[in-house]
Amino acid sequence: MQGQRLDKWLWCVRLVKTRSLAAKLILGGKVRVNGERALKVSRLVRLGDVVTGTVARRLFVVCVAGEAERRVSASIAPSLYQDLTPTAPAPASGLGSVHARRGSRPTKRDRRRLDIISNEDA
Repeated sequence: MQGQRLDKWLWCVRLVKTRSLAAKLILGGKVRVNGERALKVSRLVRLGDVVTGTVARRLFVVCVAGEAERRVSASIAPSLYQDLTPTAPAPASGLGSVHARRGSRPTKRDRRRLDIISNEDA
């Protein structure tokens, strides 16, 4: 693998929706390659490079396992990288776990509890 532009690789493996969004993230300092901030969208990524970034408040940490000339299908995309993203810890308060189980919106009572918690932190 000679290397592929970082913005194109992020788009081809479907980590971002558009190439322009990939460029915006890179120029905004939201993407790192091997622990160093990528300053240019033309930065080449090679096999074994670790790419770290955030998209819409979601962290991704992936190891480059291949390149693609064109955007690949969603079923093939995961084969081009190894996902190293750490799992999110469980919510600390009992309130978050209730909603994780129910999968519903918070009730009025839950919102009042959240207000109390957020006011204590301030």
